[in-house]
Amino acid sequence: MALRKLGKDPESPSGGSPTIYLDEEKDTYLVQGWKLDSERLKQMDIPGHESAVEIPRRMVQFFLEVKKNDEAPEPEVKKDDGPDV
Repeated sequence: MALRKLGKDPESPSGGSPTIYLDEEKDTYLVQGWKLDSERLKQMDIPGHESAVEIPRRMVQFFLEVKKNDEAPEPEVKKDDGPDV
């Protein structure tokens, strides 16, 4: 399986996380980010076989669909439960 690195956070100290990859065989993204704290994990409905990480909003630029469109739409914000992710 060949992963293609699409971009690292240019503002991350020492060039570490977060990073966006593309799995070209499966046509999926892999996201390396910061582990979430238990407070926020409790607010999410995550099945046992899934996990979540946090990345800064500026990382959206590395997703190919955003690069194609040049302009990323603003995320929809619901009044009841915060930003759509």
